[in-house]
Amino acid sequence: MERHVRLLGILASIWGALATLVGLSMLLLAIGALALVGDPDAEAVSFAAGLTAAVFVSIGVFSLLWGMAHIWVATLLRRLSPLGRVVMLGLAVVNLLVFPFGTALGAYALWILLTNDGRRLFEPGAAQHA
Repeated sequence: MERHVRLLGILASIWGALATLVGLSMLLLAIGALALVGDPDAEAVSFAAGLTAAVFVSIGVFSLLWGMAHIWVATLLRRLSPLGRVVMLGLAVVNLLVFPFGTALGAYALWILLTNDGRRLFEPGAAQHA
């Protein structure tokens, strides 16, 4: 079971890195849209560019936070921290809605962390016996 938890940590790190990359990309796109807002020749598209920039910033910030949460929980999983198990269970439930890769990661996390062996692995003092 410890092998599965290690793999889950790696997958959560990769998922977090990809989400962080998406967040950075969205913030860069928002900067591009904001460039149109300040352009005096583009008064006709200024409102649309501002709205687009706001949407890109919102998605970018959410993606950055989502990715950082996965990277953080991956480090907790590697340490077999009980907090890591609880947070990963919460993230896994939400990941089920992100089809197809989030669904696979969420289902795998739920399968590992909700089994009796997986739960015992995160009990206090279990890391010393493992």
